[in-house]
Amino acid sequence: QVQLVESGGGLVQAGGSLRLSCAASGRTFSRYAMGWFRQAPGKEREFVAAISWSGGSTDYTDSVKGRFTISRDNAKNTVYLQMNSLKPADTAVYFCAADPGAYYSGPRADRYDYWGQGTQVTVSS
Repeated sequence: QVQLVESGGGLVQAGGSLRLSCAASGRTFSRYAMGWFRQAPGKEREFVAAISWSGGSTDYTDSVKGRFTISRDNAKNTVYLQMNSLKPADTAVYFCAADPGAYYSGPRADRYDYWGQGTQVTVSS
């Protein structure tokens, strides 16, 4: 069983920054593909970013490219999402997800076996 705990959400003005963290349990975090997803009110959950075991492969949804950066620290069992130049459209609950044993799982939510509870990000205009 893998437990994921997100933190770092909050209220920020448009143009501001936040860094989300996702702490994972398990001794083999370095072998988990990780991803970030978000869900805005009244909308379906959508892919935000994904990262491979080593961090060498990353991917982003088009709307966050150039503004968000996904990274990981395997020594700390943590994956991060640095969010810059935030927009009101980024307002959502952000979830991290893990796919243990997979090198890279990309944007498909059904590939991830474990999910955190989410952290709220609200961007005011």
